Amino acid sequence: MRLLACVLFLMTALLAQKPQTDQIQTAAGAVKITPIHHASLMLEGGGMVIHVDPTNPGYEGLPKADIILITHSHFDHMEPALVAKLSKPGTVILAPEDVARQVSGATVLHNGESKQVGKWTIDAVPMYNLKRGPAAGKLYHTKGAGNGYILTYGGKRFYIAGDTEGVPEMRALKNIDVAFVCMNLPYTMPPDEAADAVKAFHPKIVYPYHYRGSDLSVFQKALDGTGIEVRLREWYPPEAK
Repeated sequence: MRLLACVLFLMTALLAQKPQTDQIQTAAGAVKITPIHHASLMLEGGGMVIHVDPTNPGYEGLPKADIILITHSHFDHMEPALVAKLSKPGTVILAPEDVARQVSGATVLHNGESKQVGKWTIDAVPMYNLKRGPAAGKLYHTKGAGNGYILTYGGKRFYIAGDTEGVPEMRALKNIDVAFVCMNLPYTMPPDEAADAVKAFHPKIVYPYHYRGSDLSVFQKALDGTGIEVRLREWYPPEAK
């Protein structure tokens, strides 16, 4: 009995450590969404694996990438050694210029540009601060230096905000099915501002991410009654908190 209890305990612990995966149905089949850590996530669809802003921890046992998307060069979004580890022959790495200078094999994608990879269409969109920065007259993220991304697959549109405030380009988005929206201070925006921006472009589903230290209940309550589904997931495993 003790042996059985130990086995059950170990199995429960292992299952608890596995990333939680959601599925979004599209006209071309399901897209799997796996939160990894902080701003890192994995999408799977059309026989392709897409890693977004891969940084440790959380990558042990995960598949290598067909596509890697990097939003900008800050350390919590770009880890060149991990990008190399997740790459294989034929991996497409898309990134803004500053990242491409530091990551071997990266292809530059500017705001407003698009790239087709397999059945996925990838559009780079602006991500930047409007008012927050490290000092007077400076911003943590300047317009044009980083990319948010809109990924289209099977008629569904997935928006990955990157580090941004509720900029006009975000508020003007249309027909977004799934959005990943950041919310933490001082680098991006607080949950109430994030909720206000999300109301403006009204995705069907929104995942708060990049939220370390934020009160997600503020975000969730602000979207009550809007018809937007808020999905809260664990982006901070115990060892990363």
